[in-house]
Amino acid sequence: MTVLTQKRYQDLLDARVRAPQSFVDAVSNRKRRKLIGKDGRLLIVAADHTARGIIAAGNNPFAIADRYSLLDRLTRSLSNPLVDGLLASADIVEELAWLGALESKLIFGTMNRGGYLGSMWGLDDPMTAYDADHIASLGLDGGKVLLRIENTDAGVGKTIEYVVDAMRLLAERNIVCLVEPLPYTKDVNGLPMLDRSTDRLDKIISIAAGLGSYSGLTWLKLPAWTSHKSLGGSTTLPILLLGGDPGENLDATFSQWSDAMKIPNVIGLVAGRPLLFPYDDDVEKAIDRAAQLVHGATK
Repeated sequence: MTVLTQKRYQDLLDARVRAPQSFVDAVSNRKRRKLIGKDGRLLIVAADHTARGIIAAGNNPFAIADRYSLLDRLTRSLSNPLVDGLLASADIVEELAWLGALESKLIFGTMNRGGYLGSMWGLDDPMTAYDADHIASLGLDGGKVLLRIENTDAGVGKTIEYVVDAMRLLAERNIVCLVEPLPYTKDVNGLPMLDRSTDRLDKIISIAAGLGSYSGLTWLKLPAWTSHKSLGGSTTLPILLLGGDPGENLDATFSQWSDAMKIPNVIGLVAGRPLLFPYDDDVEKAIDRAAQLVHGATK
């Protein structure tokens, strides 16, 4: 197990001031790997929450905001050889690359984070993080976009256009785009709220699969709580299961993942809080459990 020492963290802080180029160099010069390994499955650790203002995990409203703790948990997770890579914003990608944690790991750069948590314009969600040019020039392995569909907000139409543009730009560079389509509604204050209606998600999967003028590099990031028949039956596109915050009931989340992993075009997990901030705070156990679920004993 690799841990992040306070000394190493202080070195990173110093480098932010004295050697900013070293972060870019660490990303672009890292050792790369094939996108898909022998077993055709992937376990990706997600850490793009902070760029959207999501900093709570479990019953701690500021858990993810502690950058030392977050980087330590990510470093420990990525040291497991069965973890294939990372989904994150540029700041976290750079820091982990600088720390040497991303050698021979995949990197998916998150793209639209502008509709941050609590904003009234949240469903108008522009590309404020990575763009296709930098994903390509830095040697990242994919881009990730979020598409929250709510039927009354005009911002959703704009976001669909942002997402399709990002998909096109990535496809032109022969780079995978991971699309996360989710059904949303609004709460009593008019703020976006996840809608767990499986019938809506089924329709939205079909919408997302049809976006763009080329689908060969489109993957979907989907929840495991929908109907398993529709989850895999509604598209031939590769699917990675998302995480979410399970609270105390991590076993239920793993049970949903386990059932969904039986679907032929489900190829793995992209999970953050269930693995990095499990209720019992045992990161290694959660990562090991996810790795066994995705890859078995070995890749």
